[in-house]
This record gives sequence, structure tokens and C-alpha cells, in this order.
Amino acid sequence: MKYKNVFDAIADTPGEALNMKLRAELMDEIRNRIGTEAWTQTEAAKRLGITQPRVSDLLRGKLSKFSLDTLVNMLAALGSEVEVRVA
Repeated sequence: MKYKNVFDAIADTPGEALNMKLRAELMDEIRNRIGTEAWTQTEAAKRLGITQPRVSDLLRGKLSKFSLDTLVNMLAALGSEVEVRVA
């Protein structure tokens, strides 16, 4: 069977796959911003309003530890906007 992405292959439902894909994309945005700004984990935690261990989880891609809401709130704390487009 051919899948569009890895999340389709590992998720139980199309909804779960979409949720995982969206969370991964938001996490990538946050990680890229942390890297571009060259923030330490402590500085990133302060800017995101979370603890340093949570930043570590984020940087290691621990997808299951973050909800869409949490990631959107983190991006808002960084002054970013999130747009939703349904196709």
C-alpha cells in the first residue's frame, strides 16, 4: 500500500494522521525559529512560556507530548500567525 506521508502509515484513522501532520509542521516552525534566533533552551522556554524540559521534548520531536492548541499558543507567544486552509 502506498501512503501520502508517514503519518498515514502509522495512524489508525485519517483524522489522527492529519492531526499528527499538522502538529509536526507547527513543531518544525517553532524549532526553526529557535535555531534561527540561536536561542538556548532556557531562553526559548522563557519566550514560549514553558519549561526547559518541554523545549527539549519539542526539539527532539516528541510529537505525542504536544497538542495543536499548545503549539498554536507557542507560535503566538513568538509573534507568529497561524493560518488554516482547508483543501
